Amino acid sequence: MSKIGGILNLAKFADKKFGQNFLKSSVVIDKIIQAMPSDNLKVIEIGPGLGDLTKELLKDKFVVAYEVDRRLCEHLNTLFSDSIIDGRLKIKCGDVLTHWQEESLSDENYNLVANLPYYIATNIILRALNDERCQSILVMVQKEVAQKFSAMVGDKEFSALSVITQNVAEADLLFDVDACEFVPPPKVTSAILFIQKRSNHTDRGFEDFLKVAFCQPRKKLLNNLSSRYNKDLLKTIFEEIGIDQQIRPHQVTTSSYHRIYIATKKDTDER
Repeated sequence: MSKIGGILNLAKFADKKFGQNFLKSSVVIDKIIQAMPSDNLKVIEIGPGLGDLTKELLKDKFVVAYEVDRRLCEHLNTLFSDSIIDGRLKIKCGDVLTHWQEESLSDENYNLVANLPYYIATNIILRALNDERCQSILVMVQKEVAQKFSAMVGDKEFSALSVITQNVAEADLLFDVDACEFVPPPKVTSAILFIQKRSNHTDRGFEDFLKVAFCQPRKKLLNNLSSRYNKDLLKTIFEEIGIDQQIRPHQVTTSSYHRIYIATKKDTDER
């Protein structure tokens, strides 16, 4: 068996420590390509794997691909040697989170595309939301993760991640991807999530506030927030905003969360 053939057969020996599940469906790949923004921005791809999506992206995009598995880096460098030579593709081998030490993965605006291992998906998406150069996020993730980022107020999946996303972007769960479309098949259903950013979220204090608000999602919002903030003050804020004291975290709009946060922050700053 040739060296390239052996590397291509890595799909049969996906490394569990990297959470590898290789997408084998050309139909799904085509749908991902069709969902890409129609602009001329560079694409950053996280987790190119065997390079099937990368090949399609390179037809009309400049791509920077981050791959953590050195076996796959070797394969990608061989498979796309011409694209690397002509400057259309750069392969960066290593953990993307290590590269992402600076404020941005790029010195120019870009669109993010990724088939994310489930164990790091949330972290990657939050990093991208905070990266001022990232303009859109098109990722394949576990369906439950996609639902949390794209949920609307009142949905049972509406969470702190939903509020953070709505604060800076529009998020849509585009379609599901069945486990049978992967090698090896994961134990969960995947989904394609698209996030079109409007701005960048940089207020860490608001994120910390949301963690408190959703610390027990099915409990009353007032009780959750009372673990950190003065309960009488919260009752006053709720009354001014017109929020029922019995309301649950998933029933409160993003704009109302902002108003509560600003009021509690003002009280804290004045002390």
